[in-house]
Amino acid sequence: MQKIGRAIVKFRIPILILSLILLVPAFIGMVHTRINYDILSYLPDEIDSMKGQDLMLKDFGKGGFAYVIVEGMEDKDVAKLKSEFEQIDVVSDVIWYDSIMDLSIPKEILPKEVYDVFNSDKDDSTLMMVFFASTGSSDESLEAIAQMRKLADKQVFTSGMGAVVEDIKNLTIEEMTMYVVIAVILMSIVLAIAMDSFLIPVFFMLNIGMSILYNLGTNQLQGEISFVTQALAAVLQLAVTADYSIFLWHSYKEQKEIHRGDRNEAMAIAIGQTFTSVVSSSVTTVAGFLALCFMTFTLGLDIGVVMAKGVVLGVICTITVLPAMILIFDKPLEKTMHRDIIPSLDKAAGFIIKHNWAFMVLFLALLIPAVYGEMHTPVYYNLTDTLPEDLNSVMAASKLSEDYGITSSHIIMCDENMPSKDANMMIKEMEKVDGVKMAIGLDSLLGQVPAEAVPERLHDTLKSGGWQMMVVGSEYKVASNEVNKQVDELSEILKKYDDKGMLIGEAAATKDLIDITDRDFKIVNTLSIAMVFVIIIFALKSASLPIILVAAIEFAVFVNMGISCYTNTTIPFIASVVIGCIQLGATVDYAILMTTRYKSERLAGKDKTEAVTVALSTSMKSIIVSAVGFFAATFGVGVYSRVDMISQICTLLSRGAIISMVTVICILPAMLLLLDKVIIYTTLDMKRLRNRRSGRFYTLTNLNR
Repeated sequence: MQKIGRAIVKFRIPILILSLILLVPAFIGMVHTRINYDILSYLPDEIDSMKGQDLMLKDFGKGGFAYVIVEGMEDKDVAKLKSEFEQIDVVSDVIWYDSIMDLSIPKEILPKEVYDVFNSDKDDSTLMMVFFASTGSSDESLEAIAQMRKLADKQVFTSGMGAVVEDIKNLTIEEMTMYVVIAVILMSIVLAIAMDSFLIPVFFMLNIGMSILYNLGTNQLQGEISFVTQALAAVLQLAVTADYSIFLWHSYKEQKEIHRGDRNEAMAIAIGQTFTSVVSSSVTTVAGFLALCFMTFTLGLDIGVVMAKGVVLGVICTITVLPAMILIFDKPLEKTMHRDIIPSLDKAAGFIIKHNWAFMVLFLALLIPAVYGEMHTPVYYNLTDTLPEDLNSVMAASKLSEDYGITSSHIIMCDENMPSKDANMMIKEMEKVDGVKMAIGLDSLLGQVPAEAVPERLHDTLKSGGWQMMVVGSEYKVASNEVNKQVDELSEILKKYDDKGMLIGEAAATKDLIDITDRDFKIVNTLSIAMVFVIIIFALKSASLPIILVAAIEFAVFVNMGISCYTNTTIPFIASVVIGCIQLGATVDYAILMTTRYKSERLAGKDKTEAVTVALSTSMKSIIVSAVGFFAATFGVGVYSRVDMISQICTLLSRGAIISMVTVICILPAMLLLLDKVIIYTTLDMKRLRNRRSGRFYTLTNLNR
């Protein structure tokens, strides 16, 4: 690596020029990477709700639908608006009152069951059902929703998954730039305090910023990424890779003292040292992200691939681009040097070692409540509940619930040739299911309205391609236990009349999401622990140390997640899956850093207390700077974001970094002291400490004395 380091130093100017040139294609790639705002689209294709959606689009020509509430318009204007909606390219059909009867016929003669579907007694509003010839959250459908809103401005409220996704898209685009700005400012403040140069944080940020842009640009190779990944990628990459830049800077300064007057050689050696240390450090972080790739819910794969790639690119930029920057601007950096602001932490380390038993008792006392809290942390799956109340989709959902009694909807797909008698009987059975507010299909409408009064187009809208479609409105919320039970009951009724029939829609898909992510959490959590465990075995050559280190960080994870339980904070479902992997992978390095030094001191002849004290005092500052930097990069975004999913994930990550820091600094030393004998007997390169005399451990040096 020193040879490579010398080559990097020699060609530092071409490297910096090339890195700047590569920003152009990276920026183009970032701009042309499609962002997917539909969480449900990451469900497996083989589950019934997804197969039904694909079938509905392929054979029926409808991929999704939305409720549209129109306020304060006369019927003739509503009819005109409906006609304008139908002119939008991706809109396949719009069902309203005039789809069933001509406007010349008074509404009042409609049967109450039909009248109540389209009109509200509580407000001067009417309800349309808009069907799209594309999936409900496709780019085309989102554009159609945006156009529909523009046509009537504040008089139109659109409800449904597509409307929610459109609002999330607009909100995220509006906030995205500020995520990066906030993270950079707060991280720079931490680095300015922690580093010995006021200028070096600028080059750290430029280096990391370039690696982030490379990462976002290469996402075009995947075709698309989720909005969650897009929002978190820059912040997380900044948080987990800043340490690499710090290590290079410290190594370079040490080598400058040794190779006075030869800064090029100092940097070449520093690059070699940094690569060795950073690779071993980044492996656990990459492992945590890669564990997400094994989720059945492929949002995990999306986040895992992008973030693992980001860490690798962060390492590459740290040993190529950053050395070039430092060498080229070495003189300005020298002029901005200042003394360390952070004082010596030796006294704090001595206090922790002296009271190690108290911290061990605290660990044991908190363990069971932490595990219980982690297991009982409430999670949510319905995004609408956590969005700002002033968004169009949220107001529409509220109006739909209050005025029409509909909180969620199901689409029934069944055989087009089902006898009308059976179709009507099935609808009547479904209407009796708890929470069902309305159920309509072509046959049920024809049973209420004279056949000659029904336009022919309504037949084509509700029956096509061998299938007929029915819509069921529910008063129960998506993801609630009540709606999940309702889905099961409706499916049972459907299968009784048509064993090939399908129940699809947001509620059914979310029910599948709940089942899938529950399994994913168990699998991914176990896999991330196993991967990190194996890495530590090879890194520390020990059978006991991986158990101790993983136990310490997993305890920190349990405490982090458990706090949400005891504060009665409901977190997004994806957070319960990804936080454990990211917190474990990104912060176990703190424990590895301290433990590596502990091993070195023990092998150098120090007793366990002195070895742990030295390990703690020498690593404490690095751990604090790393954890506080991680906290700074994520906490600000958590406070700022109005997208609760982004806010909660960042808040949990920032809190997790601090909890991991406290655990490693306070509890890990106590564990090392308590289990010192076990560690020596189970660690490969500590064999020579196993010789015993008078019940105490000695090194070969001590024995020779």
